[in-house]
Amino acid sequence: METAANPNGLRRVAIDPVSRVEGHGKVTLLLDEHNRVQQARLHIVEFRGFEAFIIGRPYWEIPVMVQRLCGICPVSHHLAASKAIDIALGIDQVPRTAELMRRLMHYGQIMQSHALHFFHLCSPDLLFGFDSEVARRNIMGVAQAYPDIARQGVLLRKFGQEVIRLTAGKRIHGTGSIPGGMNRHLTPAERDELATQVPQMLDWCSAAVELVASLEAQNKSLYENFGRLNTSWMSIVGTDGAMELYDGVLRARTAEGETLLDGADAQDYHDLIEERTQSWTYLKFPYLRSLGPEAGSYRVGPLARVQNCDVIPSQRAELERQRFLAHGPVHATLSYHRARMIEMLHAMEVIGELLGDDALIGGELTAPIPGPGSPDRPARRRGVGIIEAPRGTLIHDYAIDDDDLISECNLIVSTTHNNQAMNDSVRAVARDAFDGREVSEGLLNQIEVAIRAYDPCLSCATHALGSMPMEVNLVDAGGVLQDSVVRHGDGSFERMPSANPVGVAERVNP
Repeated sequence: METAANPNGLRRVAIDPVSRVEGHGKVTLLLDEHNRVQQARLHIVEFRGFEAFIIGRPYWEIPVMVQRLCGICPVSHHLAASKAIDIALGIDQVPRTAELMRRLMHYGQIMQSHALHFFHLCSPDLLFGFDSEVARRNIMGVAQAYPDIARQGVLLRKFGQEVIRLTAGKRIHGTGSIPGGMNRHLTPAERDELATQVPQMLDWCSAAVELVASLEAQNKSLYENFGRLNTSWMSIVGTDGAMELYDGVLRARTAEGETLLDGADAQDYHDLIEERTQSWTYLKFPYLRSLGPEAGSYRVGPLARVQNCDVIPSQRAELERQRFLAHGPVHATLSYHRARMIEMLHAMEVIGELLGDDALIGGELTAPIPGPGSPDRPARRRGVGIIEAPRGTLIHDYAIDDDDLISECNLIVSTTHNNQAMNDSVRAVARDAFDGREVSEGLLNQIEVAIRAYDPCLSCATHALGSMPMEVNLVDAGGVLQDSVVRHGDGSFERMPSANPVGVAERVNP
């Protein structure tokens, strides 16, 4: 935490970095003399630039390259890119064995990511309290106080990682999915080894759902009101309206349940979603075009998916979904945790079903790629791959030129979709927790708790449109500022007054 004076007479409080999330971000608060919050913002301060530097690379490298965006959810990028490249190449359907292997890999990813986030990163806040002792508020503290819970969390994640290793080749940054399909089967021994663990994993997943449900019941007012937002929801669903995490059509609903769009083809996402930028963050702000930038923000991820679908197509998870939604729509930000555990249970049920299919250990793995002159080769080779990553809807959009090189790329990741909502939750919690009170570590942690509820992947989300905003300060050997220049998102430059001899800001268009 740092505090500093603000030119407008406001005190600046910064949480830098936000802890127990993937990637680097910070929160700034501006407080007046009465400690009332005048401004609260979540800043993403990394810049990665994947959308730019993969341009000119051969299309077959992309599924492996883009997963370097993240070490927590690489499978999601691996598969979304593969699906997009398939479409761009004119491959309508990969062989059944390849699709089953991809699905198994994906649901293993859902398992390991949800287990990691809940047990390792969020359970210390929920089990000990937001303002509990800092030294205890971590996974080691959980292991000491609740050894069975910690052990189950570790082993659930381990199982998900093993599923990924056997389907992708490695636990992190594998190579299993390729344009047109997959490059590996499971062996009978590998399939059987995973299958023997399914009953235990299912029981632990059910116990995790019950753990969050009991925590909600014990702290009902907190869970219902903390960082609460009434927003629209977006996710993909199956063509029958069932929960679908690997492939489907886009659906969006208002906070009241009114349908905004349904059955929308992912290839046309750019007609449905617009993105805007702000100068104070590298994270874009998507919104639904039909509602406009002010009213069109929405949320994605587990809490959206369990409410956007008509049914979860697995028995245990559907029963838990019905119990969760028994009293109507759920908008509480902390309820992301319960929805996440319901999804983890569903993922485990799907893994159990998939492991019973002999196609995993035999069958065609790749589809033929239409070459020049083939009637199946698209006139313009462009494809959009969409998948429900652990954190929410993930969109990969690529075009391939005549030399088989990537010519266009756009990525909208889950955390980007949730950007406006995360900022709104930060503001809501800041105003409830801070106004008129002295700043303390426990209060600052409440801000982080709100952000962690979304399970943000900040490194995945750091992309920019146009020129990258940048500030350059020239300081002499004595520590005196000699010059300061800001490049804005629109590409214009501004020399700041404090470093300008005449004391007037200069704005120069490039």
